[in-house]
This record gives sequence, structure tokens and C-alpha cells, in this order.
Amino acid sequence: MDKLKGMLKHKPSPQEQLRDWQRRLRQECRNIERQIRDVQREEKNVHKAIREAAKRNDMGSAKALTKEIVMSRKTVNRLHENKAQLNSISMHLGESVAIARTVGHLSKSAEVMKLVNNLMKAPEMALTMQEFSKEMTKAGVIEEFVTDSVDSALDSEDIEEETEEEVGKVLTEIAGETATQLPEAARKERIELPAQRASTSQEEEAIAEGADDEEELEELRARLAKVRS
Repeated sequence: MDKLKGMLKHKPSPQEQLRDWQRRLRQECRNIERQIRDVQREEKNVHKAIREAAKRNDMGSAKALTKEIVMSRKTVNRLHENKAQLNSISMHLGESVAIARTVGHLSKSAEVMKLVNNLMKAPEMALTMQEFSKEMTKAGVIEEFVTDSVDSALDSEDIEEETEEEVGKVLTEIAGETATQLPEAARKERIELPAQRASTSQEEEAIAEGADDEEELEELRARLAKVRS
């Protein structure tokens, strides 16, 4: 009986399938917008901590937090790119349905396939786009393909290639004159990963004028990392 019901189950028309995809794509765009807002809200707290660290002449903490800001800005840029590609998929699907009205079925779209493939490489979109890929392949909009590995290490690899000049620029932007007035040697101090700093940097032990300052800075970094993921 259940099998018979499945056979009799209504098969969505191209227009109905499109509306469902576009509805879900719009929801994904809203999720991205919310994540961007979350990242930017946490950044404001980190900005304050950077300025306070710079005033204490604590460049170890200021630069480590600035590095988090650089990573967050990269994340926000990537999220904007993801949203733009989702909107492009929706637009091209609309074109495919317009053609389907004439030919009677959905046709393959090289543009949609390219965009889906790109988004499947983005860590935050991989699972969602895998589901879309299965449905669109079944509907005949794209061909089945094997994607490259997800760029899960993209952020860490890119941030390690950041120049001292760029990080220094962001630090000056946030901390203002306080950072520019520090000794040149302090401003060019090498940035270490938070995990490395925790075990090797003597400056980390003297972050502040209170026993809880180090924990607060770590908590800030953790919150910012969480909303980026």
C-alpha cells in the first residue's frame, strides 16, 4: 500500500520545483546575512580589547586580536561571495524554468553546475549544496560530478601569508594613534598563533592588570571564531 502511495505521489512540475529551490536559497541567504551580523557584532568587542591592549603597550595581545579581525574580514568577504552565488543560482534556475515552459522539461545549465560546484568547496556551504546537487542532478538541471576537496584549511593557510604591513595597517586602523606611537620594533613584532603564544610567549603571562584579562581575551577570540564557523 505504501509503495502504491509512493507511485501515485505527485511529481512536482518544473515551476513547483523552482519555487521550492528558490525558497530554500532565500533561506540560505538569510542565514548568511545573520552570520555576517554575528561576526561583525563580535568584532566590535574585539576592537575595544585591541585598543585597550595598545594603551597598555601590550602589542602581543593587540596583534593576536588584530589577526582575528583579519581572519573575520576574510570570512565576511567569503560569505558575501557565497550569498552572491546563491542569488545567481536562483536567477539561472528561473531562466531554466522559462525554457522548460517551451520544451516541457528542465534543461541542463552549465552556469548552475559551475556555481553549485564552487559553493560545494566552501566549508560553510558544502553539506547544503551537496543536497541541492543531488536534487538538481535528479531533475536534469546539472550533471553528476565529483567535487574537489572542501577548502577547510583555506583560512589558516591564507592568514599565515598575510604580510606584517597588512596586519599593522588593520591594527593602526583600530587602535589609531596609540599603535602608531609605539616603538618600531614593537609594531613589527612577529605574530604567533594563539596556541603557540599560550605556551611560548612571556608577554602572554603579563597581558594585564588583572588575573582575568588573559581569560577574557581568549574568550573573545573563541566567540569570534565560533561565529565565523
